[in-house]
Amino acid sequence: MRVLVTGANGFLGRGLVARLSTWAPANARVVLTDRSVDGLAAPGTQVLPGDLADAEFRADLLEPGFDLVFHLASMPGGLAERQQEAGLRVNLLAPIALADEVAARQPGARFVFASSIAVYGTLSDSVVTAETATHPDITYGAHKRMTEMLLADMTRRGALSAISLRFPGIVARPPSESGHGSAFMSQIFHAIAAGTPYACPVPAESSCWWMSRQAAVETLLTAAALEQPNATIIQPPVLHASLKEVAAATADVTGRPAQISWGNDEGLRKIFGSMPPLDAGQALSLGFAADHDLKALASAALST
Repeated sequence: MRVLVTGANGFLGRGLVARLSTWAPANARVVLTDRSVDGLAAPGTQVLPGDLADAEFRADLLEPGFDLVFHLASMPGGLAERQQEAGLRVNLLAPIALADEVAARQPGARFVFASSIAVYGTLSDSVVTAETATHPDITYGAHKRMTEMLLADMTRRGALSAISLRFPGIVARPPSESGHGSAFMSQIFHAIAAGTPYACPVPAESSCWWMSRQAAVETLLTAAALEQPNATIIQPPVLHASLKEVAAATADVTGRPAQISWGNDEGLRKIFGSMPPLDAGQALSLGFAADHDLKALASAALST
């Protein structure tokens, strides 16, 4: 079994790499790639630094082929919005080329794609289901939706066995990762744990979809292990809660008060802080699971 992880040195990638050591078969060959691989190492893996937008690098990386690909590499949404050309290259053109070339070497390979809830755009108050329409209102979301559509078509044709996972903002990202529009969802954990004040840009009542890195990693592995998925696009289960509720749970876990002042950035609130309830029945029936509760979420978030 040959396994490729792109974006392996990112926040989600590092969590997946650590878990693969106990999940992958003993004889699996695991290849990790990212543009920067400083400090990236795991027993029994091969680390290959490079840019997936570089055709020569992809040709070397993908020989002789892979049975399973986790494509996590991307440019954060906020940064991609500011740097449109780079965002197009990283978030759309590179995934398209990667998928085509993986399929050419190993037809039918499982391709697990880290998509995003940014594909939905602004949602109404109605419960989100598998039938909810997508209307991305940032370029990042548009690129993720385009890639989902390509992978679904490649699966229909038998070129790949692809599954796109629509992840929410995963917590708690390192404080230094500020390119994500949803960074405030992670910063509240860090601030409360450190006992420092934090000016959150959105209101306390903002409702978000929450997932820890541990839950996200298990979601990736569940997708990889599905034998014959009925859908190529999965909305994983999440916890649905307000920022105020999550702050309170984090304060309980840490034993420190939440010193948070709340803002009113309507743009951020519309994209990340106005999420309606989610019906994840399809994903639950396939074995996907969310964090157990808000205290478990806080504990997991702080452990990263």
